Amino acid sequence: MRKPQIDYAAVFRALPGMVALLTPDLVYADANDDFLRLAGRTREQLLGRYIFDVFPENPDEPAAAGMRETRESMLRVVDTGDRDTMALLRYDIEDPQRPGHWQEHYWSPVNAPVLGPGGQVALIVHRVEEVTELIHARGGANGDSRARVLEAELYARARELQEVNERLRQAHAHEREVALALQAAMLPAPGPTGPHEAAVRYQPAIGALNVCGDWYDLVELPGDNLAVAVGDVVGHGLTAAGVMGQLRSALSAACRVADGPALALEALGLYARFVDGAEATTVVTTFVDWDSHTITYSCAGHLPPALVHPDGTITFLDRATDPPLDARPEHLPRPQARTPFTEGATLVLYTDGLIERRDEDIDTGLARLADSLTRHRKSAPETLADALLADLLPPTGTTDDTALIVLRL
Repeated sequence: MRKPQIDYAAVFRALPGMVALLTPDLVYADANDDFLRLAGRTREQLLGRYIFDVFPENPDEPAAAGMRETRESMLRVVDTGDRDTMALLRYDIEDPQRPGHWQEHYWSPVNAPVLGPGGQVALIVHRVEEVTELIHARGGANGDSRARVLEAELYARARELQEVNERLRQAHAHEREVALALQAAMLPAPGPTGPHEAAVRYQPAIGALNVCGDWYDLVELPGDNLAVAVGDVVGHGLTAAGVMGQLRSALSAACRVADGPALALEALGLYARFVDGAEATTVVTTFVDWDSHTITYSCAGHLPPALVHPDGTITFLDRATDPPLDARPEHLPRPQARTPFTEGATLVLYTDGLIERRDEDIDTGLARLADSLTRHRKSAPETLADALLADLLPPTGTTDDTALIVLRL
């Protein structure tokens, strides 16, 4: 059966209800027929013009001051890439045939993003439902009935709720900035790796507070050897950043004195029992011995490191996996395993934000990682780290943060 040819421009024009498209600069790009009819404007009066040049505020009616709320809602959509539903608002429209004469209107707006190929907001879908007649009908002919009073009270509470929501958004944005600054201050630059190259990356989640629980570390060991670790604290924001800092510092100290990564994780697990918010943290630690060309590793509930051999084959280090920190009541020894490596191989440690997707099996993400590593294996660590982020993270970002270490052996 042949698929029907759909004229989406015709569909847009015929959509029931008022719908307009605006650029990220809030300039009209298009409007459907209902929008033009109910707003009392022609297409030529809208297209290519700034929204508030076409629809300025009523200067004589403070209750109709909806321009700021509308502008901030649209700019939030551009900034976050998320849909924004506004509270009921009054926004009067000037009669185009009688300048200076305003018509009272009540609207229920929703603004939604249309993403471009690069994941950025290319257009804003501005859908508004006019409820003016409903508001007037509930108020009765004289406008002084109890229903009219209740409607006015509901409208006032809706505006207050929108103000509360805006303050909450600002508070969340501030906490996110503080948490990211704290995260950046606690995550180290690549440590001493001798003649070997290392690259580190931290990619925060987009448009969410689900950040600052991931960490990475490179610790110099006796004999010019190196401990490399990544971890992931359950939680987000300032709390997760604080817990992350405590666990990273504790593991760094443990790696310097423990006889192997398993004992280092055992010490970290005992410490985690006394840190609120540390339960269920996942972490993997690897000890790299340059003299023997071996990697000794131990994993506490974390995704396996990837060892990229010079011939392009990938080995996932998954033979020493144990539950996350503080996940069982009794203390038991943690396992560790050892694997050889060839000079020129690459060791990659990462957190789940790099590969996990809610609608996919974890093996799909691991396969995607292996494919990217094989294709870019000859790249220097800095270039390889950027390639992995470009290949594996969605253009619009993820809901989880990502930590990554690439070490050339």
